[in-house]
Amino acid sequence: MSKWTFVTNHAVVLTYLAKHPSITARKVALEIGITERAVRMIIADLEAEGYIVKAKEGRRIRYSVKAGLPLRHSTQQQMQVGKLLKLLGWAGKSTRKGSGKKS
Repeated sequence: MSKWTFVTNHAVVLTYLAKHPSITARKVALEIGITERAVRMIIADLEAEGYIVKAKEGRRIRYSVKAGLPLRHSTQQQMQVGKLLKLLGWAGKSTRKGSGKKS
């Protein structure tokens, strides 16, 4: 039987970035068990769609999540990303609010 999970790698990476805003892609990869390249591709997807914002802090990157944006699937668009993150253990608040629109 194949191994599967209820939560996608995109959701797991987003949760890690929300919980640990200064975490490195390498550390995320080690924590969740996928390659660093896969984590970087997921981060690029999340940034391209406006779900995260990257800010340089010295030599490191700090991530902030736009928790007010809707989930992507057509059957879940009435739910905000922040609600999913809270279900997955995120206790914080986003530092940047999302309007659901890309600027």
